Amino acid sequence: MTGAPATRDLSAPPVGTLTVWQGSALYVGAVLGTGVIALPALATRAAGPASLLAWLGLVLLSVPLAATFAALGARYPDGGGVSTYVRHAFGARAAAVVGWCFYFAVPAGAPAAGMFAGAYVAGALGGGRRTVVVTAAVLLVLVAVANGFGLTFSGRLQLALAVLLVALLLAAVVAALPHARLRNLHPFAPHGWSAVGSAAALLVWSFAGWEAITHLAADFRRPARDLPRATAVAIAVVGVLYLAVAATSVLVLGPAAGTSDAPLAELLALGVGGTVQVLAAAVAVLLTLGTMNAYFAGAARLGGALGRDGALPAWLARGGSVGEVPRRSLAVVSGLSGLALAATAVAGVGTRPLVLLTTGSFVTVYALGTAAALRLLPRGSLSRRCALLALVAVAALLVMTGWYLLWPLVVTVGALGYLRRRRATRAVPK
Repeated sequence: MTGAPATRDLSAPPVGTLTVWQGSALYVGAVLGTGVIALPALATRAAGPASLLAWLGLVLLSVPLAATFAALGARYPDGGGVSTYVRHAFGARAAAVVGWCFYFAVPAGAPAAGMFAGAYVAGALGGGRRTVVVTAAVLLVLVAVANGFGLTFSGRLQLALAVLLVALLLAAVVAALPHARLRNLHPFAPHGWSAVGSAAALLVWSFAGWEAITHLAADFRRPARDLPRATAVAIAVVGVLYLAVAATSVLVLGPAAGTSDAPLAELLALGVGGTVQVLAAAVAVLLTLGTMNAYFAGAARLGGALGRDGALPAWLARGGSVGEVPRRSLAVVSGLSGLALAATAVAGVGTRPLVLLTTGSFVTVYALGTAAALRLLPRGSLSRRCALLALVAVAALLVMTGWYLLWPLVVTVGALGYLRRRRATRAVPK
């Protein structure tokens, strides 16, 4: 069952408020974000200079993946995002699974994102782990408040952040390039070629986000026109910046690229000189704020849709319509994120497990979303061919993710168990 595509009449008065540029900024924030401040080091540590192949591969993968979700979002503009597409393609149970995987991945990933930024702040101001945790907590509060004012406010904030961040990242790359040395590419694969796959599994975090804005598709002024345009702009910006920062980190920092917790700060220090740790910390905070803002907006809207569709409690649905603010769902996401941060701080867990647990959920979302696209998009269309290519690539990522797929499996059991209990409760005669 595919259902009728919920496309809009382009001659009708606009309902949503997001513009192409605001949508592009949300995409850039969702995808670029914290990956550029920390993952070049993690990837280099895993595979050495060969990690650049993982970066390139995932940039290329982003094209069909982003095109697939943009095509689906244009045809089915709904706050459920990927969950809505899967519902049309495979039914309510599969939709609940993918919705839960995304919704509960955000509270798991938010502490890691905040701690990435906190590492930069601690490097500039001192205070060690306490500064890291406090920074993450402040960011959680800021994005919750910003989204509480609605998409009009958060969309404008995101556009300003994106313009500033693109300029700063390009400045960091250009300033550091004179220190680049080709000898830093040798040995190219010190840990073997299989390590490229390990690096790619880590880097999925950097490219998660192409699905996040689909939850806001109905909030665009003209979804069928504006969403694909915003996606195209974001792909170009994100691809150039990721490859530029990753390549510059390897060529300039050499072996040190894999040992630094804040490689962007190292690039700025070499290129600009002086006390640039504070500037790097500011860039990291702004990047993280943009990422968390986009994900909280998408997750809050998704929670409203899941409540409407019966995959989560119905009281979450309030505020989920276009033009409204899903404050109840936003409060749940914010509260769970705060609890996850507190648990992380008490347990002393690093960011790597959190990253891989989150990316395991996102890869599952991608797999079900691209499979749904093969059923929903017109046969013979370019978007359907993109979906097929993306599904093949995502299948490879599933293999690379390995044991961390156990987390989305646990979430799947929870989603199906909730649906079963809900149906059993409704079946009991009163």
